[in-house]
Amino acid sequence: MFTNLSKNQWATIIAIIFHIVGLLGIAVFKNAWIIQSTPYHLLLMFALIIWTQPGKNLAFLIFMLVTFCGGMAAEVMGVNTRLLFGDYAYGTVLGYSFKNVPLVIGVNWVIIIYCCGISVHTLLTKAIEKLAQETNTTPQHVKLLTVVVDGATLAVGFDWLMEPVAVKLGYWKWMDAIPFYNYLCWFVIAAVLLVFFHYFSFRKQNKFAVHLLMIQVMFFLLLRTFYLL
Repeated sequence: MFTNLSKNQWATIIAIIFHIVGLLGIAVFKNAWIIQSTPYHLLLMFALIIWTQPGKNLAFLIFMLVTFCGGMAAEVMGVNTRLLFGDYAYGTVLGYSFKNVPLVIGVNWVIIIYCCGISVHTLLTKAIEKLAQETNTTPQHVKLLTVVVDGATLAVGFDWLMEPVAVKLGYWKWMDAIPFYNYLCWFVIAAVLLVFFHYFSFRKQNKFAVHLLMIQVMFFLLLRTFYLL
């Protein structure tokens, strides 16, 4: 039975198991060790993305590096100058930091941008192909606009879902209420990174990325529903 499973299926099973363990450990057993292990959890999800990415090439690796560096640069500027996102600071839960920003936050940016980009691209492909057949053109501008705008909107929605849970878990804290400016900055930065996602030439079909986004959405939705009560 299990010998016939694909990489995507194995990765999805592993992700589901670890998220269930995390959900139970946090919401039910209030286990501090589970919360402290968050960086390792994110690194595992990142490793599963790398493992399941079909046809890994230089463009894919460069995209990952650009997204990591772009996300880290935005966070470093945000934390140390307050010019981006608002007045916030990271706690010690997420591990080793550079310029007051945990390095795993850069990994988290990669996971979110990649999963949102892949998910939108997957939903969009058939619609674009149908439009191309009907108009006898290749509507690349439509594809770019949709991937960037819809992908960035999806990323902002995920951030909105995650924010109160992350604050409660001590990942970071806000000095005041979470400002609308935070979500505006998220949208702009995510949109810029998704432009790179669109133009870098690597295969953008990865079922696990879609599954991982759905798993994480359900994870934070359940935590918002039960853990924040």
